Amino acid sequence: MTDLRIAAVGDIHLGEDDRGQYRKRLVGIEERADVLMLAGDLTRHGTLEEGRVVADELRGLPIPVVAVLGNHDYHSDLQYEIAGELRDAGVVVLDDDGAVVQCGDRKLGVVGGKGFGGGFAGKCASEFGEREIKNFVAHTRYIAESWKVALKEIVAEKRVVLSHYSPIKETLEGEPHEIYPFLGSYLLAEAVDTAGADLILHGHAHKGTEKGMTSGGIRVRNVALPVLGRAYAVYCLDCETGF
Repeated sequence: MTDLRIAAVGDIHLGEDDRGQYRKRLVGIEERADVLMLAGDLTRHGTLEEGRVVADELRGLPIPVVAVLGNHDYHSDLQYEIAGELRDAGVVVLDDDGAVVQCGDRKLGVVGGKGFGGGFAGKCASEFGEREIKNFVAHTRYIAESWKVALKEIVAEKRVVLSHYSPIKETLEGEPHEIYPFLGSYLLAEAVDTAGADLILHGHAHKGTEKGMTSGGIRVRNVALPVLGRAYAVYCLDCETGF
């Protein structure tokens, strides 16, 4: 049985002037990985034109592509249209649900979505006070619960969670502490620790740190392009050296 190799990157922020450029950085990816995962912020301003550029850069890749959207992709309120363009290009787009991807002779379960903020245990928002704050935290809690259900229902040899926002504060190190609540939430990690997974991938924190771990022992990787400093990183789910 072959090793499962995951290529991952987030925050590629493509614009119309990038047409044809990112695809060049993906040449030969099938020799290094079995699947490509994109952790949100695929566009700069969430316009449909930018979404179409991303779709064209990913269309026809020789390996499966799974993506979630990020806050930039929501900016113009065209997230559903952008997701539609990506799906038309053959990309699996997750929206707080899951999918099973065939990677050669292996089945990989992928669960996730954009995620949301709120902060981390001890220094986080709570569902108390003004309706706006209650709604903020409730939105993240709803997302976390959706991921937990999807993880429990999916049937695959390995399971990966793909998000834009971070589930832990460790991979945010390097970012100003004041903005941690807007970069992720501990509720996301709690949900994944409860249901179980082999790896969590996220982006969003451009000045963050690549490697971390949930309190339950699940590896977390910040794959934002500015953090990686390369077109994508490759993680092997079956070998320690791949992490």
